[in-house]
Amino acid sequence: MGKQALPVLKGVSLDIFKNEYVALMGPSGSGKSTLMNILGCLDTPTAGLYVLNSQDVSRMTDDALADVRNIEIGFVFQQFNLLPRLTAVENVALPLVYAGVPRKERLERAMAVLEKVSLADRSHHRPNELSGGQSQRVAIARALINNPSLILADEPTGNLDTKTSSEIMDIFTAIQAAGNTVVLVTHEEDIANYAHRVVRLRDGVIESDRQRAAAAVTS
Repeated sequence: MGKQALPVLKGVSLDIFKNEYVALMGPSGSGKSTLMNILGCLDTPTAGLYVLNSQDVSRMTDDALADVRNIEIGFVFQQFNLLPRLTAVENVALPLVYAGVPRKERLERAMAVLEKVSLADRSHHRPNELSGGQSQRVAIARALINNPSLILADEPTGNLDTKTSSEIMDIFTAIQAAGNTVVLVTHEEDIANYAHRVVRLRDGVIESDRQRAAAAVTS
């Protein structure tokens, strides 16, 4: 802020293991969104290390980080972030464009992932022809298209009603059960309860880090 340095995260130390399902919680200004951005290689820490799949990504170049984001990480946002002029299947296939995959293969793979989120019948509809829940399913399918090692979801049910939120969270449960690592940011306790582990932040530090008793996670 001007010339004043404002530390957002203060000595946060966190290990997230393969196939974990983690919820990040905390009040506004706690640092959870900044932590999510670092995990997603959207921001780089000013100090310390971030190791993702045995790679220290905290000092990579922008181009190298872009490759990591496209290959290793799938993003799901509250606002869906779909391109309005593209159909659902084209939106899902978009990361494969950057990976240089031929169009026919892109669309075939995108249709297969839309099947997984039960939206193949809406594949040729544009975002303005989809409900909020359907748009989020498209966004989830897009996040899965490269079979990333890490799925990051930032308030994925923030714009959805209770019934649709439950349906979307069931999809995340299935994604984690299939072997993906899932980390989500939420301020809703009922959404965090889907996760197996809840990390709470306050004022830039980890306030608590607890495993849910009902969810035995193996590593």
